[in-house]
Amino acid sequence: MNNAERTEIESLGEFGLIKVLTENNKTVNPNTIKAVGDDAAVLNAGDHVKLVSTDLLIEGVHFDLSYVPLKHLGYKAVVVNLSDIYAMNGFPKQITVSIAMSNRFSVEAVEEIYKGIYLACENYKVDLVGGDTSASKHGLIISVTAIGEAKKEKLSYRSGAKENDLIVVSGDLGGAYMGLQLLEREKSIFIENPKIQPDLDGNDYLLERQLKPEARKDIIELLEVLEVVPSSMIDISDGLASEIIHLCDQSNLGASIYDEKIPIDPMTYQRALDFNMDPNVVALNGGEDYELLFTIKQSDYDKVKGNPNFTVIGHMQSKDSGIQLIAKNGTQHELSAQGWDAFLKSKKS
Repeated sequence: MNNAERTEIESLGEFGLIKVLTENNKTVNPNTIKAVGDDAAVLNAGDHVKLVSTDLLIEGVHFDLSYVPLKHLGYKAVVVNLSDIYAMNGFPKQITVSIAMSNRFSVEAVEEIYKGIYLACENYKVDLVGGDTSASKHGLIISVTAIGEAKKEKLSYRSGAKENDLIVVSGDLGGAYMGLQLLEREKSIFIENPKIQPDLDGNDYLLERQLKPEARKDIIELLEVLEVVPSSMIDISDGLASEIIHLCDQSNLGASIYDEKIPIDPMTYQRALDFNMDPNVVALNGGEDYELLFTIKQSDYDKVKGNPNFTVIGHMQSKDSGIQLIAKNGTQHELSAQGWDAFLKSKKS
C-alpha cells in the first residue's frame, strides 16, 4: 500500500482495471473454453456449454435504499445476472445469492429482499441453489452468480462480429436512466422539504425500467424461432455507446451507428427534454436498460425486418473506419462512451 509508484483506480476505470488484473490470467483446465472478457465464462459440458456470470451490487454505489424498495432490489439483483446469460445466447438455470448486511437490517427486511429474489426465480424458471450470508460494517452488499446453458453452435461471443454485419438492438433505450433522474430529483426535493410528497405520477414505465428491469429472455426465444444466431452479442448495462465499443474492440472492427435509428420510447424522449437533456445522448449513455445489442449477417435481415422487437441501428465496418455516429444531416462524429463506471467520479450514486 506504501509503494512509491501509485496508480489511482479512477484513472483506469472499471474496464481498464479489469484488463490490468486479468491480462496475465492463464487457464489450466481443458474444460475452460472462455474465462474472463465476455458477458459470462464458458465451460465445456460435453454436447453443450455451461455459462457462469457474477455481479455485485453495493449500497451507495449501485442502489440507494431511500427510494429502492427491498423487494425490487432482490428482483433486480437476479435479473441483471440473468441478462448476462441471455447475452451469450443461452438460458439461465440456477443462481447462487450471497448477501452481507449491517445491523440496521432486520430479519423482515432481508426476507423482503428474498421475496424479490424468489419472484425472479419463478418468472425466469431458475433455481436458487446456494450462497452465503455475512455481517457488514457498512450497509448492504448482494452478490449473485448465474449459471446457464447454451448449445455450442448457437453461442454468441462479443468477438464474433464480421465486417458488414448489421447491428441490432432490442426494445428501447434510455428509460432506466430517466427513471433514475426522476427518483433522484424527488429525493433532493424531499431532503430540502420532507413535507413535500414525491410527484411521480404518470412515470410508471420509466420507474419500472429503473427499479424492476426485465432480462430479455423473450428475445433469445424469438431468435431461436426465427433461426437467427447472432454473430456477436452483449447486454446493455453500461450504455449503448459503451457496449458498441466493447463489441468493436472484441471483434477488432469499427462501426457506423445512425443517430435517427436509435429506439427511444416517447415518454423517455419527453422526460429527457423536461430535464434539458438530449434524448439521444440519454439513450447512448444512460445504461441499465438490459436490452440486447447484437450483430447479424446481412442475409438474416429479412428475418428481423419489421419485427417490433428489433431495430437495426447500423453496421460493422473495418477497424480503420473507426466507430462513427452518423447524425440526421449526414455528419459523422467519433462515438465515445460516457456510460456507467463504478470507479469514475461524477457518476450516478
